[in-house]
Amino acid sequence: MMGWLASIRNADEARQVLAAGADIVDAKNPNAGALGALTLDTVSSIVKAVKGESLVSATIGDFPDMEPHAVSLAASMMASTGVNIVKVGLFPAPTLHHCLNALGSLCGQYRLVAVLFADKNPDISLVHLLAKLGFYGVMLDTMDKSAGGLLKHQPIEHLAEFIIQARRVKLITGLAGSLRAKDIPALATLSPDYLGFRGALCHNHTRADTLDRNAVSVIAQTMTGCMGHSKHQPDHHFVSDQSRR
Repeated sequence: MMGWLASIRNADEARQVLAAGADIVDAKNPNAGALGALTLDTVSSIVKAVKGESLVSATIGDFPDMEPHAVSLAASMMASTGVNIVKVGLFPAPTLHHCLNALGSLCGQYRLVAVLFADKNPDISLVHLLAKLGFYGVMLDTMDKSAGGLLKHQPIEHLAEFIIQARRVKLITGLAGSLRAKDIPALATLSPDYLGFRGALCHNHTRADTLDRNAVSVIAQTMTGCMGHSKHQPDHHFVSDQSRR
């Protein structure tokens, strides 16, 4: 059944979204770019606060040049915090394929999720290479958070094709990018494994602001109400398997 991911900045926020039922607690620095990274110490404190009650993911930061060694090192260091999933943004750089090959050597040790950017003409055909390399999953997000949400940049039929292609090669799928509660019903019909939120959980829907208890509740309740629209049943390891870091 479709789950939801909540991007948070610290252990206190992690506890808030965990109490609201988030399936993935996502450590991210919203003040440092599309996939800004928190410090390793902060991420470790988030892992301790969650206590295994949910999956914990973390972004490694923005690497526009996709330098293979730098990206691989950042992924390994973030994985050392004990998170379950490491998220890596795939920026459109000439070194992208070299970087992916370097990351492939880590896929046997860690669960890596590649993030494609819906507002930057994402190459959906990359899902096949990601599966071949052993990535755990793939998601669509937006790079420019000021330029509108996911559905502004990708029509629903393109998102559906993305989900179909990724599922065909057995990758976990996620959709994010300035999503709001009103977007959930339409996206639920596509049956992604999860939907990701940050701004919608915050005061004034501002991603760099603090969490708003009422806003978090709205997302949690809307997700619960739309579960019936998601017919896809993801593998049990999506929620419960803690064995591979």
